[in-house]
Amino acid sequence: MHTNLFVFDIETVPDIDVLPQLTGENAPDPETGRKMLEDYHLEITSGRNGFPRQPFHKVVAISFLRATIQRDGDTEMYEIEELRSGGELTSEEKDLVNGFFAYCGKLYPRLVSFNGRGFDLPVLKYRAMKHGVSARWLHQASNKWENYTARYAPHWHCDLAEVLSDYGASARTKMNEVCAALDLPGKTGVDGSKVSDMYDNGEIDGIRRYCETDVLNTYLLYLRHALHTGLTDHDGYNHAINLTVGWLEERAGDIPAYQEFLDAWKQSSGGSFNVL
Repeated sequence: MHTNLFVFDIETVPDIDVLPQLTGENAPDPETGRKMLEDYHLEITSGRNGFPRQPFHKVVAISFLRATIQRDGDTEMYEIEELRSGGELTSEEKDLVNGFFAYCGKLYPRLVSFNGRGFDLPVLKYRAMKHGVSARWLHQASNKWENYTARYAPHWHCDLAEVLSDYGASARTKMNEVCAALDLPGKTGVDGSKVSDMYDNGEIDGIRRYCETDVLNTYLLYLRHALHTGLTDHDGYNHAINLTVGWLEERAGDIPAYQEFLDAWKQSSGGSFNVL
């Protein structure tokens, strides 16, 4: 049984270094290169989608929240232990990817994501293969039905985008939409469309902080999901919320993004973090 939650999110930029081999052309600058990669995907999808496929994303940030899982019979309680981004501001992609797989390989946590099965993990797998990074733990855990790669095993990897849509039976929603519906803060400050420009400008710390707030939103959604499904109860939910608020308040003075998140959360929840 897992003893840790590992809530994660990644930020990427299009990998324009692949263009010479993919299209036979070189990009004179990053902006042109991204347009060339977009045009390639528009061509192969008959104009339907210019977003690069998973192998063509370069990882520039991996952020995560780790919370311990405590159990009382069938009920779980969660306690935040850390929220941060992997590596350093100057870390290369290989180091970020290797750090992710090495850290999770030691913890064997329950993974929690929003569209992690559709985007984040596939990107990380492709980039791991690119850099020769091994991840035995991800592919050879437990049994045929209960493991990290089993789609219907949320106790191993709970992808909220899939779980909340009943694996495609209902419409898949964006995280920001679900947060709005549940009176949670959602995205604050930056959005994903700005990541490439921030990367070009060397604003890696800003990207990491943005990614961390996405992780926070994912964690809050997971707590609400855990309450709804009976994994935790009202006392356990409010306990986890109070710990998270306290954790953020202790660090908000040094990290403006955390204070901005707390302010947005207070406004979205009508002034009370414990709404239940």
